[in-house]
Amino acid sequence: MQAFTYEPQKSRVIFGSGTVAAIPEEAGRLGLKRLLVLSTPEQADQAETVAKSAGQLVAGIFSKAAMHTPTEVTENAMEVMKSLKADGILAIGGGSTIGLGKALSVRTGKHQIAIPTSYAGSEMTPILGETANGKKVTRRDPRILPASVIYDVDLTLSLPWPMTVTSAMNAMAHAVEALYAKDRNPVVEVLAERGIAAFGQALRTLKTTPDDLAARSDAFFGAWACGTCLGQVSMALHHKLCHVLGGSFNLPHAATHTVILPHAAAFNGSDGRLAAVNRALGGTQPGQALYDLARELDAPLALSALGFADADVPRATDIVMENPYWNPRSFDAEDITSILSRALHGDRPER
Repeated sequence: MQAFTYEPQKSRVIFGSGTVAAIPEEAGRLGLKRLLVLSTPEQADQAETVAKSAGQLVAGIFSKAAMHTPTEVTENAMEVMKSLKADGILAIGGGSTIGLGKALSVRTGKHQIAIPTSYAGSEMTPILGETANGKKVTRRDPRILPASVIYDVDLTLSLPWPMTVTSAMNAMAHAVEALYAKDRNPVVEVLAERGIAAFGQALRTLKTTPDDLAARSDAFFGAWACGTCLGQVSMALHHKLCHVLGGSFNLPHAATHTVILPHAAAFNGSDGRLAAVNRALGGTQPGQALYDLARELDAPLALSALGFADADVPRATDIVMENPYWNPRSFDAEDITSILSRALHGDRPER
């Protein structure tokens, strides 16, 4: 058995159906009386509906959360929070909204209650990625972690299929990288395999029966498990590539993770590090297993479909190499160019 360090997360998690009814109790437990509700413009109506469960605790709603957490949006939300004298944050949505909640929480010291509506898993990580001046910078701090996370499976029943599959693949990326992280531990390894397997089974059902409550519950469990993995370990090449593509080229977050994941897994899984992926998905090569799952689920396979072009590859490679993350397998600019080129055209990984 390898030596390891394990420190449990400090978030309180409530998981089930109809659990948004617990908002007042959670706010009271945290001593919150005036909540600023956050959402993206697209989820403003859903946020208003869910916020009704908080009743008079709602001080106001800010529905301008944006992908990659632009600092100018955070500054705008800070002003609104100050004007409303809000003493807490209620984030309702996916990674963009919860990311904004994290940015506000770490700047103000106010607690965040996160209510995820997709499978990205951001709610379980003390990690914040923010974009300023065309570059995305990521930091890790225990204060970033939401104080409470309420998983209500009912909120995912109407999640559109494209977001269902890409946010799930995004979460699976957290688990895949956790399996080869330098600070991985046995608890994380078990959660990673369970999370990937839960998604593999649930997504195949949801493709044809999107309102299957049991499958939605399994997928949400996968989101919790995979997000918890990332909350425990450091990131590597996959996340570095996605942060560059998102922050510097404004590619959609979840879809970018979906496209890059099979190629990063193929690069890093050549020595058996990702045997758990094969067990979870029933494959023999991790990169191919992830690619084949994405293709089966009609997920995006090529960066070209997301707005990335051949001419962008050299610049992206340079940015990755400026400040590369630790990775279990060493890489150079030629490796990055090769990965990006295969992902650009949607080629199936060689392993």
